[in-house]
Amino acid sequence: MNIGRRLYRTMLESSIAYAKWDMETSRNILSSKRKMWILAAMVVPILLGSLAIAAPELPGILGGHKAYSPAYYTPAIFGVSIIIGLCAGLITGCIGAGGGFIITPALMSAGVKGILAVGTDLFHIFAKAIMGTAIHKKLGNVSVTLAVAFLAGAGIGVTGGGVINRALYETNPVLSDTFISVIYVFLLGFLGIYALTDFLRMRKAGGGDAHGGPAASSGGGRSLPERLQSKNIPPMITFDEDLTPGGKKISAVFVAACGSIVGFAAAIMGVGGGFLTFPMFVYILGVSSFTTVGTDILQIIFTAGYASIAQYAVYGFIFYTLAMGMLIGSLLGIQIGAMATKVVPGIYIRGFYALSIIAGFVNRLFALPGKLAEMKQLPHNPGLYHSLDVIGNILFFIVIGIFAVWVIGKFLTSIKQLKEEA
Repeated sequence: MNIGRRLYRTMLESSIAYAKWDMETSRNILSSKRKMWILAAMVVPILLGSLAIAAPELPGILGGHKAYSPAYYTPAIFGVSIIIGLCAGLITGCIGAGGGFIITPALMSAGVKGILAVGTDLFHIFAKAIMGTAIHKKLGNVSVTLAVAFLAGAGIGVTGGGVINRALYETNPVLSDTFISVIYVFLLGFLGIYALTDFLRMRKAGGGDAHGGPAASSGGGRSLPERLQSKNIPPMITFDEDLTPGGKKISAVFVAACGSIVGFAAAIMGVGGGFLTFPMFVYILGVSSFTTVGTDILQIIFTAGYASIAQYAVYGFIFYTLAMGMLIGSLLGIQIGAMATKVVPGIYIRGFYALSIIAGFVNRLFALPGKLAEMKQLPHNPGLYHSLDVIGNILFFIVIGIFAVWVIGKFLTSIKQLKEEA
């Protein structure tokens, strides 16, 4: 139990670090007229095309509603992508962590096939990173040799994850959906249980910080970095010279191994890998937070870019219109959520966060029986499996929808107060 709680705390802190980057990126885009014009140039044709489409039903082989391809498209699907991005942005802005975990499950619930949801989410992250990251402000925090070794490993991991996802899809598209759903069931189940227990503990204690991240020095976590840094396995990398006399040293093998894990997770789940980079660097490799932040920015751009383009786009597994919709929604959601934290008690936000993660867990769990039945791994009972799938979708979108309406409502009713504070 203690190990699970420490792992949850570590993942929560890494999600907070990733969310800070996400919020800074969104502010950089929204504050630049040139970037806003670029965004408009990409989105306006999509909007005009959406209004002109009559969305006729296509034969299945050409990409009809039941086909495993991105050809089926309606204006409603584009609208749903904006809402999904908005809700994910609200969670990121309010909690400072975790909004990206709901995007792939939400897209799959909306009818987008798993491999398309993963590829589209990665492309959306890549587009946001390219448009919004002020790299020139962060390069001073980057250890070049550390970044090169990490990115070399990330490239191997991304390639492996992409190959596995495509191989499963080519074997059986339903198997691909099932595999991605199982990954999210385990991840969201773990995060949801600990997020809920954290909320109940904070409520019993009478409140707490909305972010509630763990302290950087938790337990005996420092012993692992010290052991790894003591291993003299060439080539050795020196880093943190500005913070430690003579700097610290670690084998490039360990750095590349961590990068491969991050890249593999990103390519499999479509989350960019940012939520894993922070704990890998700080708690495993012993890199300072100062250096980690700069290197993580490069990692997100490289990992999401290479994964989305080389592993998914060239094979037709990216839904560009949905990616643009999510980008619009998330830019707005992050800003509204961040401002809403000034007028909403953190304990209530944390409660909604826990419910959102659990709703995503239930959603993917209830979708599994139908997928397993399609692969003839469960008895034929389409009525029951369809009902479970519908219940999972309804619960998921009700919880996320209530959270979104509540936060936006609090924001709109508190605009005057927010202006006065500003």
